[in-house]
Amino acid sequence: MRKGEREKVSGGAGRFALRVPRAFALAPRRSSQGGWTLIELVITMTVLTILSLGVIPMVKTAVKRQREQQLRDALREMRGAINEFHRDALNSPYLDQLPPGAPQAVVPNPQNPPNAPPPPQGGGVAVVVDPRTKVAIADKTLFGVDNPDRFPPKLETLVEGVSVAPRVQAGGTDINKNLLDQQGPLAFKKKVYLRKIPVDPMTGKAEWGMRSCYDSPDSGSWGGENVFDVYSKSQETALNGQKYSDW
Repeated sequence: MRKGEREKVSGGAGRFALRVPRAFALAPRRSSQGGWTLIELVITMTVLTILSLGVIPMVKTAVKRQREQQLRDALREMRGAINEFHRDALNSPYLDQLPPGAPQAVVPNPQNPPNAPPPPQGGGVAVVVDPRTKVAIADKTLFGVDNPDRFPPKLETLVEGVSVAPRVQAGGTDINKNLLDQQGPLAFKKKVYLRKIPVDPMTGKAEWGMRSCYDSPDSGSWGGENVFDVYSKSQETALNGQKYSDW
């Protein structure tokens, strides 16, 4: 190869060698730790935003539905305790229901009134005993003249407990006896109807609205005679469109 040709070749190689780093200098460089480019960050943030817009409402709905179920459970628990208290207090022979000296007839099965025995002689009355109740409330200080229906006088009574004694069921026979002396003081125990007043999941407080059996169903105030029903004090709207206070 002639001298002039070698110079052309070497000169061309030199020019090519200078062009190579310039071409690679235009490409984006990644760091040695694998960083993100601006375009990748924008795409990632866009996808996360779209997912968040769809997931967040679903999470809020699920949380609200769970709180509503907790409210239903709390209302059911308190109303069940009120009804059980009422059954134990209704027709209790320990609460001076009958006149002194009057005989008492006990009807064990209120679902079959044709077979119920007639009232005994001497001015007594037939007492219909609910088969679900096993004891009778014996605390005479609970019920005043303004609470003849014998619902709990206050919600705390269900937690504090009341004095009860076993019911005496004689199948309709005359059991005119001094029941207090017959049972004895050891037969009387305190029965608790509610472990504790539950917390309203909608307000976060163990405070409930109450109605007596003499209040209107939509009353927003408590008459104070007894506790017939309880409701949430929250004015928020449930998923079904009702207010929690109407449950």
